[in-house]
Amino acid sequence: MAEAARQEIFETPNIGDAALLAADVGGTYARIGVVQFGGQTPHVSHFEKYRCADYPNLSAIFERFIADNSRVHVSNGAIAIAGYVLDDNVINNNLPWPVSLTQVRRALGLDDLQVVNDFTAVAHATNYVTARDVTPIAATAAPLEGPVLVVGPGTGLGAAVRIPTARSTVILSTEAGQSALTASTDLEIEILKFFLRDGSHVPTEHVLSGPGLANLYTVIAALRGTKVPALTPREIAETGVDSSDAIAVEALRVFCGWLGSIVGNLVLLYGAQGGVHLAGGILPQISKFLISSDFTARFRDKGAMRKVLERVPVSLIEHGQLGVLGAARWYVDQHQNQG
Repeated sequence: MAEAARQEIFETPNIGDAALLAADVGGTYARIGVVQFGGQTPHVSHFEKYRCADYPNLSAIFERFIADNSRVHVSNGAIAIAGYVLDDNVINNNLPWPVSLTQVRRALGLDDLQVVNDFTAVAHATNYVTARDVTPIAATAAPLEGPVLVVGPGTGLGAAVRIPTARSTVILSTEAGQSALTASTDLEIEILKFFLRDGSHVPTEHVLSGPGLANLYTVIAALRGTKVPALTPREIAETGVDSSDAIAVEALRVFCGWLGSIVGNLVLLYGAQGGVHLAGGILPQISKFLISSDFTARFRDKGAMRKVLERVPVSLIEHGQLGVLGAARWYVDQHQNQG
């Protein structure tokens, strides 16, 4: 069936000079597509999703995409990737292999290939998010105006800030996931102490990510003196949501409350009074649990700043093709600014 779909794609007209190859590469999945700009809303086609661990490097994933879509011809591209780009390499502990940008550029053979942080790309794509695409988590009757925070736990914790200005929109990239984890409750303090046995720096994403949920599950079980099976983050989410595993339920509760507290801190830190978009692979799986959790209470529990945070809306958006779309949007914006 997939092969038939590809044949149908090949019979469509040429995608044109305005088309870009765009990719969103996270620790678990790489999403690749072709983005064409025309009218107010760009169009994503030839979209494919690959599991990173199934390939020896990022170049191999692109080579598979090119083989799967051999009649697609583009000359420029953009990659949204989790991590920090330093010279030729991407610094990220969550990718299954090192990334050499030179190697990727050579494999693709494009005229131009640029790299952007993955959540910077998602922040660019939020301009295309409509009310149909979001699930309210913390609603407010009188929202404020200002920068918008985009944050989400996936394989790591990504965050970026969209800052509107009189002439354009500025996107501020962050490495919030690598900032030091802070704790507010007695249980969180105990968990943090447990993690500190292994080193003096515990990054926030050590808790607030898919692997972080697994860490919480293991540590809470140890603190409770309970033996638990080795479960994947998805399995923990599933057994926590359906209440079939008491430790998984507690891990989810801690996860959601801690997320609310950290996101509230980020709003205050970056002045993101225009709202928060939550993204990331794990949150859609637990959306109902998240809504009924302590997330909103912890998000707003900031002393004198409570009244401000009560007017900051928080919504959940599906990640889907946003990273691919945002990478292409970022690329176009960069070239327009240079022009």
